[in-house]
Amino acid sequence: MLQETSCEAPEKLCSSAPRAKARYVRKDGKCNVHHGNVRETYRYLTDIFTTLVDLKWRFNLFIFVLVYTVTWLFFGFMWWLIAYIRGDLEHIGDNQWTPCVNNLNSFVTAFLFSIETETTIGYGHRVITDKCPEGIVLLLVQSVLGSIVNAFMVGCMFVKISQPKKRAETLVFSTNAVISIRDGRLCLMFRVGDLRNSHIVEASIRSKQTKEGEFIPLNQTDMNVGYDTGDDRLFLVSPLIICHEINQHSPFWEISKEHLAHEELEIVVILEGMVEATGMTCQARSSYVASEIKWGYRFTPVLTLEDGFYEVDYNSFHDIYETNTPSCSARELAEMMARCRLPLTWSVSSRLSTQGLPDSQEKRSSEAEELAERNGDVANIESESKV
Repeated sequence: MLQETSCEAPEKLCSSAPRAKARYVRKDGKCNVHHGNVRETYRYLTDIFTTLVDLKWRFNLFIFVLVYTVTWLFFGFMWWLIAYIRGDLEHIGDNQWTPCVNNLNSFVTAFLFSIETETTIGYGHRVITDKCPEGIVLLLVQSVLGSIVNAFMVGCMFVKISQPKKRAETLVFSTNAVISIRDGRLCLMFRVGDLRNSHIVEASIRSKQTKEGEFIPLNQTDMNVGYDTGDDRLFLVSPLIICHEINQHSPFWEISKEHLAHEELEIVVILEGMVEATGMTCQARSSYVASEIKWGYRFTPVLTLEDGFYEVDYNSFHDIYETNTPSCSARELAEMMARCRLPLTWSVSSRLSTQGLPDSQEKRSSEAEELAERNGDVANIESESKV
């Protein structure tokens, strides 16, 4: 995905003062977008479970401890209140009196009984009697609410622990992207690798101003990295080089090496797949700005064959080396190659036309053929000088 900043806007939207270039997605994959003036904050409470999962760990642990502590204190207060209303606290040590809860003589003992009831510890020293119907009702309510609290909080902690966000930390992208010739075509390439032995399953990678004159500050354009041919499906056992062919459908079609240095663009790379160990979907992100796209370079090989196995050298993962690459745009390169193939077409057609002709005409045809070939050599020399 290509992010391009446009500045074709009214005066109040664009100023002549230089602006600091900011990434849309940082190198670590975090989106550099801050939401401001959000007035409908109550919407976060409508999905309280997701809100708790998205909180930072320190707030999540604080809420976890707070919920259980408040629940125990509330029901401890209810047990103490029942004992106070029934007069159990006034008959402490009276063997003729049947209390609601045996051995409950203060708020501390009521709090301990609340913890034993909700956590189903059951030490046996404090126990409810059958002469207290209100206590039986409170016991049922605390058991049900305690189960709900346990399911909610334990589920929240389990989801937060099992989130595949940290799995993306071991998916690495090359520091730079490169542009060079591959199979006779200009290609934009970057490298991605997986540091873990447990692999990502079914991994796939994805990588304007309107006609009505509407101003769009961030113009997003999709870049094809093999979606039509299935090359975007990765077997990420060893580091792979992702290739985007620069053709007439590419946003880099008319960008040359000189123009690239002045472009204000950002390539956002998104790698998606399932974690083999948990089956959960994982997403890793990175980005490349214009200054991180190196024209005329290739990646250093990192895979070598050792004694019966393949070894990946991650020390060379980000290394690149320079190669002979034309500095013109892909469009200009395609036009020059088309002009270079034109004399060859004349030569072949002239050979076909000479078959069956008299000797004099064949001689004249051979002379014209040699002249055409010399013209083709001159055109090749001119194209090489331009490249």
